[in-house]
Amino acid sequence: MPNIAHRRASSHTRRLPAAVALALAFAAMPAAAQKAADTLRIQINSDLRSSNPGVNRDDNTDAVLLHLTEGLVALKEDLSVGPLLASGIKVSDDGLTYAFTLRDGVRFHNGAALSAQDVVWNWKRYLDPKTSWRCLPEFDGRGMTKILSVEAPDPKTVVFTLDRPSALFLNNMARPDCGGAAIMHPDSVDASGQWRAPIGTGPYKMGEWKRGQYLELQRFDDYASLPGPGDGYTGGKHALVKTLRYMVIPDAASAKAALYSGAIDVYATASSADVPELRKRPDVQTIVSPSMNMVALLLQTQDPLLKDVRIRRALALSLDLPMIAETVTEGMSKANSSVVPTSSPYYDKEQAATYGRDLAEARKLLQQAGYKGQPIKMITNKRYPACFDSVVLAQAMASEAGINLELEVLDWATQLDRYGKGDYPAMAFTYSARLDPALSFEMISGDKQKQPRKVWDDPEMGKLLAESMREADAAKRQALFNRMHAAMLKDVPIIVLYNGTNVTGLRRGIEGYKGWAADKPRFWNVSFK
Repeated sequence: MPNIAHRRASSHTRRLPAAVALALAFAAMPAAAQKAADTLRIQINSDLRSSNPGVNRDDNTDAVLLHLTEGLVALKEDLSVGPLLASGIKVSDDGLTYAFTLRDGVRFHNGAALSAQDVVWNWKRYLDPKTSWRCLPEFDGRGMTKILSVEAPDPKTVVFTLDRPSALFLNNMARPDCGGAAIMHPDSVDASGQWRAPIGTGPYKMGEWKRGQYLELQRFDDYASLPGPGDGYTGGKHALVKTLRYMVIPDAASAKAALYSGAIDVYATASSADVPELRKRPDVQTIVSPSMNMVALLLQTQDPLLKDVRIRRALALSLDLPMIAETVTEGMSKANSSVVPTSSPYYDKEQAATYGRDLAEARKLLQQAGYKGQPIKMITNKRYPACFDSVVLAQAMASEAGINLELEVLDWATQLDRYGKGDYPAMAFTYSARLDPALSFEMISGDKQKQPRKVWDDPEMGKLLAESMREADAAKRQALFNRMHAAMLKDVPIIVLYNGTNVTGLRRGIEGYKGWAADKPRFWNVSFK
């Protein structure tokens, strides 16, 4: 096998000049300019795609905006769903009606009081295709249910009526990639309906945004927190720091240099590979926790070459998945070939089934398919080192079976656009955490004609998925998930590599920060010592 370790080291070494230059620039700044009082400086590896929750979004965008906006319900620490803007939820016996009672005392950032009519306005906007809300298919009938109406019988009550019951109605509302179905003031758009900026109810409000440089969030002094300790995206949320300043530093080595020099307080996108170095620093604390996110290779089943399942399977059989996980994550993650995270209660011995490396069988399948070394382009990026490092390893391993993977490195925004359009032969991709195995399977499966970003277009799997979203019995759901996993291993529309690890580097003296399986940094309840 080629010298993979050398390749990885070389790729990181090429980034050092930028890191050194940045560190020197920060070191030359006066201390007052380097740090404003009561400002927490947080590194992000790319700017937000927009300020519109659940619309033109990515993982960074979700994580930042959920400091500004809140929905009726939200994820709890254990990834179950709990009330947030709602104080209570009443579900009819037939599962077709959800009545939400709103909390008292909640205000928007412009001072207006939250009312049921505001909720109706937001949901009318989300259900309008012109909004381009990412999660519209989950609520307009293309997914598991359709919202027939959203009504406000009184100022404190909102009633949703569905065409059919869905066990995951609240889960979909709470999804971070849906923007948490944020409830915002109508002045967030102009008179023509064009987006302005989020006027939410969260503990922070929008501040100055210099695109490509930084975004500031300012404490909302009239925030109405729930009582008790923080609990995921719900529970007690207190803005203990006046300003959150998100600083765009794409390069990992530059981010570390900024952390070490004191130019930033939080290196939010650290990776497993950074842990040994971070832990050697007496001025840095390292927070490590398991994550439910997923690193995977997506295979376009409509590609002229990869439409042949034998070639897709040969690629899977050429890879040493445990070695990829071990090498890329510095031993912190184990290989997992299922879209169900290893930390899920639904991850059992059948979900642990995998391919196993078998070069002889891979070569046999390639010969049967008539493959003669034609190049297969594999798209990746350097914003997420796990993607780049994983495909470098995969390229070397696949070559031993005679598979010619050609790597194409794109910037993240371009790759995300290509992903959304299904415009790629193969792609290294990272998915954010999902709350439930049904949502994990949903994020990859569906009709490519309606949603080109879907990886797996199999009507039979669609039926199983629909059943898993209606079924409430855990044992029956487990059987459905196991059938889907076995079918996925056979069809190979995606090669799941592993679930990641949350790593955050912070300056000493920062208190209250916690990682969690949803892989979303949260900066309420965080303070300086």
